[in-house]
Amino acid sequence: MKIAVIGCTHAGTAAIVNTAKLYPDATITVYERNDNISFLSCGIALYVGGVVKDPDGLFYSSPNQLADLGVVTKMLHEVTAVDAKGHTLRAKNLQTGEEFEDTFDKLIVTTGSWPVVPKLEGINMDNILLCKNYNHSNTIIEKAKDAKRVTVVGAGYIGVELVEAFQMNGKEVTLIDSVDRILNKYLDPEFTDGIEDTLTNKGIKLALGQTVQKFTGENGKVTKVITSKGEFETDLVILCIGFRPNTELLKGQVDMLPNGAIIVDKYMQTSQEDVFAAGDSCAIHYNPTGKAAYIPLATNAVRMGTLVARNLVRPTTPYMGTQGTSGIKIYEQNIAGTGMTEMSAKEEGLVVESVVLEDSYRPEFMPTAEKLLLKVVYEQATRRIVGAQVMSQVDLTQSINTISVCIQNNMTVDELAFIDFFFQPHYNKPWNFLNTAGLQALPPVEVKAPELV
Repeated sequence: MKIAVIGCTHAGTAAIVNTAKLYPDATITVYERNDNISFLSCGIALYVGGVVKDPDGLFYSSPNQLADLGVVTKMLHEVTAVDAKGHTLRAKNLQTGEEFEDTFDKLIVTTGSWPVVPKLEGINMDNILLCKNYNHSNTIIEKAKDAKRVTVVGAGYIGVELVEAFQMNGKEVTLIDSVDRILNKYLDPEFTDGIEDTLTNKGIKLALGQTVQKFTGENGKVTKVITSKGEFETDLVILCIGFRPNTELLKGQVDMLPNGAIIVDKYMQTSQEDVFAAGDSCAIHYNPTGKAAYIPLATNAVRMGTLVARNLVRPTTPYMGTQGTSGIKIYEQNIAGTGMTEMSAKEEGLVVESVVLEDSYRPEFMPTAEKLLLKVVYEQATRRIVGAQVMSQVDLTQSINTISVCIQNNMTVDELAFIDFFFQPHYNKPWNFLNTAGLQALPPVEVKAPELV
């Protein structure tokens, strides 16, 4: 069996390693256009901020490790065309310029995503940078050395992590987003209001609800960001607007979402036989809605990549879907969420209710009993849990993994009230805070007066 793999980051590495182990007689060729593989891009802010000193720890595989498994890795090779039905591809050696054709029995597409780059005046000036891969992170670190003022465009996870890192390194930081809240895709206002206060108190300038219109500069280097509401002087701009799937190679050959994300079945196969896909290039089954959605997360990618290997020859292990579970640490706050926010659920057309709990996570008689903020979102009619968020200065983020399992198994908020959790004063109360949220959501019991005989 001859297997070709295009791209080697999270999903690609998982697919390659597991394929090599499951099919030791297969011939596996990997095409990677970068000069490195398996970079943990979620660690960029930690690297930029100096928390991670040795970037080698952000790589979890290498061409040599893959070679030990019998895999041929062609670094700095870009696949320029794919004939999915004909089982052929064309590739170009980016060092020599040589172009050649290859064939495959099975094709694994793990081409990932690429940052959204708006077509704006001045976008190509020096010191306007992207934030996606290892080379980007090194450029950001190098350019930031001489930058006093840093502007980050995009207030998602990466953008917020970066402004914290830059502020802690003594920079004057501005965060711009067209939406009037940070982290709006992940958290409801009960959470983002407090986080915004924290950022502001740290000296970070929030320029929310305004859209970047152009960049201006001097001698080819950016000096100012012009938005719909103002101007911001800057020495360095990092674009964190979002990501789009890298799927041009298969356009018109397999089914895709309107944004280009490849649609796969529960066995990771595309609409074209013998062509599989995984990771940020794909749509994924989103359990809260039951629909295909684009949710580029490393956790989704490694699961999908592993499943590609298991299902490459015949369907064996179906994917259970995702809740889009994620977490972030912002200064002292530990934050996590799963499923839909209340706002995103309503935008999707779901009729939902929510319960918000503010409480101490363990008994107040303990030496410390930090506060937590928990929100659980559930459908009004079925009372099925569709999402949850938690925030606390103590790390309670694993509770969101519990809620993720609840959503995966279509549990109701009423059932949440009576799930069996242990009690130990070091860790929680007799009623775990997840139980307490469920109890608060319980409808009252109707009690009829006895009939008089």
